[in-house]
Amino acid sequence: MTPARQVQVWLVGLVVAIVILYALRAVLLPFVAGMAIAYLCDPVADRLEKWRFPRTLATLTVIVGAILLFVMALLLVVPLLQAQTVSFIERVPSYGSALRGLVESLLVALQDRVTPEQMEQVRQAAGEQLTKLLGQLGRLIGAAFTSGLAFINLLSLVFITPIVAFYLLRDWDPMIERLDQLLPRHQSATVKLLLGRMDERLAGFVRGQLIVASILGVFYATALSLVGLEFGLAVGLLAGVASIVPFLGSVGGFVLSVGLALLQFDSVLPVLIVAGIFVVGQVAEGNFLTPKLVGKRVGLHPVWVIFALLAGGSLLGLLGMLLAMPIAAVVSVLVEFVVERYRGSWLYHGGLFTDGDDAGDS
Repeated sequence: MTPARQVQVWLVGLVVAIVILYALRAVLLPFVAGMAIAYLCDPVADRLEKWRFPRTLATLTVIVGAILLFVMALLLVVPLLQAQTVSFIERVPSYGSALRGLVESLLVALQDRVTPEQMEQVRQAAGEQLTKLLGQLGRLIGAAFTSGLAFINLLSLVFITPIVAFYLLRDWDPMIERLDQLLPRHQSATVKLLLGRMDERLAGFVRGQLIVASILGVFYATALSLVGLEFGLAVGLLAGVASIVPFLGSVGGFVLSVGLALLQFDSVLPVLIVAGIFVVGQVAEGNFLTPKLVGKRVGLHPVWVIFALLAGGSLLGLLGMLLAMPIAAVVSVLVEFVVERYRGSWLYHGGLFTDGDDAGDS
């Protein structure tokens, strides 16, 4: 079979896989989630095996431990988040009034600098924009409530995910061996090299970013609560979860927290302290946490991560967001591989490059 024919076969297989994935998207979520859990927990199960645990017992220990940690987190955090969320919804009208008063004070300050006609135009424009803002906020809360109901409906899948994760984690190593036997023999070394890079990049990013997000979530929630910011716990935890996507948590949490602080506090100092919390968090994330826990070798650019998550969520919803990171890692490694091959080809060197030359010297 010619190389061109092989490429055609693999492209046809890729298209068929994408079609099947799209057709079965409604039922794939627990299986993809279970595979993600098995992938992330495999190093822990391997470590337990080294400690003389049978693979089944190691798998059961890891899965049960993960479930217990998840349940404990829910029992500790959910009641507090629920109380703060209900309180926030009740306070939305008062926040709207406070925001309207802030706008009115700004308009009063402008009266001496503009003509009455311009003042009326500014007043009308501000009123229209404030009405739109409150309307969008109401729709956002309604959408969040609807999504919450949808999430409750998805809880039935939670019972499937641990079962899938258990069996995949238990049989992870044999599955990898069987897949290795299916690789094309003449390209086995290259494929293994690429798969190794993908695994290193994906595992390093996901595991590291989860640890970073957890640390930042605890820091933001604790610091904002100590400052006395209303809903500080909910905002801090939300900012921590959003920190899985680089910069999203710090920027979103900064805007939301400072906005709430401006509406709550009468002095400037608490607002500055709230802003300083996110500055400290961002400095710690960029200069210590991410370099130490994720590492520069991972090589997934934040813009590429954000694009992958948005694209995956737009195409397949939550399932697409789960698949976004593996696909992003695969694409980034393949692009680098193609660039390496290009820099070692006659296309790059203009026909002067030979196999004995060192491509790195160019």
